[in-house]
Amino acid sequence: MNAEMLKRRSKNLAIRIIQMVEKLPRSQAADIIGRQLIKAGTSTAANYRSACRARSKPDFINKLGIVEEEADETMFWLEMIQEMEMAGAAVVQPLWLEAKELLAIFTSSRITAKRNHPIGN
Repeated sequence: MNAEMLKRRSKNLAIRIIQMVEKLPRSQAADIIGRQLIKAGTSTAANYRSACRARSKPDFINKLGIVEEEADETMFWLEMIQEMEMAGAAVVQPLWLEAKELLAIFTSSRITAKRNHPIGN
């Protein structure tokens, strides 16, 4: 999978997350969790774009680490929404699975980049 495809997938996930959050029931908890989910989901996409424009291999590796953290946080907030029964599994699970797959790809990319960088080991 190339960088353009990953940019598109991460951005699409962010859009789908925003659309889902807009449909959550209105409550203080849903508003706070939804806001956190939107921040993490959009940050994953935005930080991946930033990583693609890294100035050096160490900068790329560092930025991919941030992308990993945001993707993992996205999964956490999706789990909270499902476990708090703010949205059903049919709505949350496809988003969670996409976030999980993207996290695996970003993690693998960072590990490979670190392994291939002479001073990154």
